[in-house]
Amino acid sequence: MAEAKIKTVNELEKKIVSCSKCLENKFSGKDNKRHIVVCGGTGCLSSDSQEIINKLEALIKENKLEDKVTVNVVGCFGFCSQGPFVKIFPEDRLYHAVEVSDCERIIKEDIIDGKCITDLLYEDPNTHEKVEKQDDINFYKKQLRIALHGCGTINPEEIDEAFGYDAFKGFIKALSMKKEDVIKEVLDSGLRGRGGGGFPTGRKWQFAHDQVNDTKYVVCNGDEGDPGAFMDRSILEGNPVSVIEGMMIAAYAIGASEGYFYVRAEYPVAVKRLQIAIDELRKVGLLGKNILGSKFDFDCHIRLGAGAFVCGEETALLNSIEGKRGMPRPRPPFPAVKGLWGKPTIINNVETLANVPYILRVGAKEFAKIGTERSKGTKVFALGGKVKNVGLVEVPMGTTLRELVFDIGGGIPNDKRFQAIQTGGPSGGCLTINELDTPIDYDNLIEKGSMMGSGGAIVMDEDNCMVDVAKFYLEFICDESCGKCSQCRIGTKRLLEILTKVTDGKATMEDLDKLETLSESIRVGSLCGLGQTAPNPVLSTLTKFKEVYIRHIKDKKCDAGICKNLISFRIDENKCKKCSLCARNCPVNAITGQVGKTPFVIDQEKCIKCGTCISACKFGAIIKE
Repeated sequence: MAEAKIKTVNELEKKIVSCSKCLENKFSGKDNKRHIVVCGGTGCLSSDSQEIINKLEALIKENKLEDKVTVNVVGCFGFCSQGPFVKIFPEDRLYHAVEVSDCERIIKEDIIDGKCITDLLYEDPNTHEKVEKQDDINFYKKQLRIALHGCGTINPEEIDEAFGYDAFKGFIKALSMKKEDVIKEVLDSGLRGRGGGGFPTGRKWQFAHDQVNDTKYVVCNGDEGDPGAFMDRSILEGNPVSVIEGMMIAAYAIGASEGYFYVRAEYPVAVKRLQIAIDELRKVGLLGKNILGSKFDFDCHIRLGAGAFVCGEETALLNSIEGKRGMPRPRPPFPAVKGLWGKPTIINNVETLANVPYILRVGAKEFAKIGTERSKGTKVFALGGKVKNVGLVEVPMGTTLRELVFDIGGGIPNDKRFQAIQTGGPSGGCLTINELDTPIDYDNLIEKGSMMGSGGAIVMDEDNCMVDVAKFYLEFICDESCGKCSQCRIGTKRLLEILTKVTDGKATMEDLDKLETLSESIRVGSLCGLGQTAPNPVLSTLTKFKEVYIRHIKDKKCDAGICKNLISFRIDENKCKKCSLCARNCPVNAITGQVGKTPFVIDQEKCIKCGTCISACKFGAIIKE
């Protein structure tokens, strides 16, 4: 841990050079040591990566290798479905799906004997060849890590490693510039807000800069509430210093002296590492008064969110920081004019701030070379659902959905048919096979009936019912509505009731018209973005999968077999072995028959459609219709 105060830019530059040399020696082997790094993202921690670290450390001590080998935790590697990961330097060798029981082999065969353990290497599913280097795995080939810079490489709890991996180079450059020039650099880069709105970041900063006030604030929105999203969490877990640096550059540009990180309390690892980084930066003098002798004062604090989705909306977030109920405020005035405690405030999300140091380091022109004409840079996605390669993905804007799902994501498991991808979380929409060649950017996704959102990307196959998908998101939105405006509070409830009628087989064709009319009313009349985008899952699925809705209403059928009231189970008497396995496992005793004598039969009145009988039957005799 760095302790000595850094008082000048020159001292910091020397520190960065020194730390860079140490990191280079570590990766190249010039320090004559082997270095083991283990993924410490939440996903891998839940799969025993901390136990792997503990075991490796114990084995190193047991074999008296303390002077020759180190073990370090790093942030998320991104390829979550293949974790936990262990990487060995200087060979840059990546082992995947490592278990605690593999630790002895790693120490004995790799560290001591110098042999690669081939069965722990990733196997390419197409060529069946073992892949030793991370960059040679298809999942990583089309990615470009800017916001995720350092994640999976440096120890997030050691700021010296952050210094060695470009930390504070952007801040040093910002201090040498006029505030207006820093804002212009961000404007020229084309950076747009990564939290979902896509508003030009530099323009937001300009609004706050132009306000005349003794007190201004910068707020980092880490309240990541979309189901299946974990982009911001992984950045904070993997390289919290980069986000702090981005906040400091923003504060310098607008004339703020204080910042707040608003992070959900469900992210304990991210909160812990962020607090460690803040504490260490205070110790070395990079947070506090007169930073680097520049007369720039800045400090930041953490506030924990209680998990309310609406607090991702910036004015509701401000209310929560102030100790009030998390409900949106009418706008104008916008936060840049009157925000936290009535003072000019800019609110950027984690990923947005993580891009800022890169822009200052390399320049706006280099950043603007990446992406599309109106959407510059990269975007981080949490790719999940019915896709082989589940994980965290950062790709240049303009990458197509097909590349995201099939090249990086590896396609659909079990050769199932791709049906849709939901982008933008509950506020987004579904994109079908017809939109797979759409280049990903803010405007293209909106044009196709969805949105970028914060970066959730959920893939669905032929076994997903699109009406049920819309219902799932509406249930979430109803639960998370703050209730301040009647359009959202009552309107979304009515939408959910109509969708429930559809999935229960009780709806009429007139109900489809009601869905559209009510959705438009909610969209126009709601106070905040949550309500205004709440109907999107309904309108999106209704537009692109109308025949599925009609099938539910007219034919009382759910072809995906998801909507319980529209499916039934029966036993094929020709396949039934009269063994009673299905009857013995049925939780409601809906199956009757005589063992060894008569085929078994399901009582449709008693059946709750739980599917236990299908799982129990070893002969494929039970048919779902």
